[in-house]
Amino acid sequence: MRIMVLTSSTGGGHNMRARSLAQWTAKERPGWKIDVHSALESTHGLYRFGVELYNGIQRTWPQLHHLYFNYLEFAAMFRHGHRILGRGRYIEVLENFRPDVIVSVHGSTNHGFFEIARHVLGRDKVRCVTYCAEMWGGYGMSRHWVNPDADLFIGSMPETVDAALDLGMAKEKAKAGGFLLHPSFYAEPDYRETEAFWNGTLKLDPDKFTVILSTGANSANNHERFLRVLPRLERPLQVVALCGSSDATRWRVEELAPILEKQGITVRALPTTDKMALLMRSASAIVARPGSGTTNEAIQSGCPLLFNRLGGIMPQEMITERFCREHRLSVSIRKPADLPAALRDWIDRPELRLGFLSRMEAVRPRTTPVDILKTLENLL
Repeated sequence: MRIMVLTSSTGGGHNMRARSLAQWTAKERPGWKIDVHSALESTHGLYRFGVELYNGIQRTWPQLHHLYFNYLEFAAMFRHGHRILGRGRYIEVLENFRPDVIVSVHGSTNHGFFEIARHVLGRDKVRCVTYCAEMWGGYGMSRHWVNPDADLFIGSMPETVDAALDLGMAKEKAKAGGFLLHPSFYAEPDYRETEAFWNGTLKLDPDKFTVILSTGANSANNHERFLRVLPRLERPLQVVALCGSSDATRWRVEELAPILEKQGITVRALPTTDKMALLMRSASAIVARPGSGTTNEAIQSGCPLLFNRLGGIMPQEMITERFCREHRLSVSIRKPADLPAALRDWIDRPELRLGFLSRMEAVRPRTTPVDILKTLENLL
């Protein structure tokens, strides 16, 4: 079996899910072949520019993304194969790999790219599947996610499937498949590894209240603004600031760390890490943008969410926040001073945080990505 995954680097969640599917395939179906293809940026320079523009907006002014989102909602550039610029490059990839199944994990690759694949390979020779990690319908759930002509729509949650049905997907071709995350998020905890990471790498106590300051794949963060107001907490605290590939972010965090240490706040700057599952299982909370990727990880790990709304939120983030608001899984941070106030509540009243953990357990999918692989297998 040969699987091609269509993704793009707008944000980090799409690529994270593409990598996760490849990792699960290698682990559970080593005889299968899988190719992760960055469909937009590899096809044409204009699309590559659009990806860079998206990421620039995310880093600097998320609220501005409403203009970008609404333009794409009414544009039809990806809905028909003959309108896709540079499609010859995509055709070449298809002819070389000749997939049995194409899985799109991006909202812009579910129409024209499927159409081209069926034309090149033969409609009866390839199955076209969408995996969508959005968690709620309405404004923010792009209409492009749903192609009624696709062979299957897999949504992360039942609410995702309901949204797809509202957008025209046939009920018999839509199913909830759970989260598509790295295998480590489903592994049994290794206590020796946990101890080595916390006590050795981080030099922190996993039993003390610890908050993660998250950053996206494109290093969008507000670490410095949050760290400067944390002394208002007036409580001991451990902070792990994820810096990704941004050396500038890490340097700023490390400059503030000695100052905060004197006020009872221990800070560690952590670059890109493959220990996210281990970190989130032991942390007390995570501050993150309301993206579906980190939200999926937090629910799977049992790590209460503090949503970073500074600069406004993007349409796709609005529906993630809506899901969490409906299920009472998160607290929203609209200005830096909201963070110490929220943490003080959770530190002084542990039962509040335990309530979030209980509700996360209630909504956590009972499936794993192995079930997604079985679903793909059954298509053939």
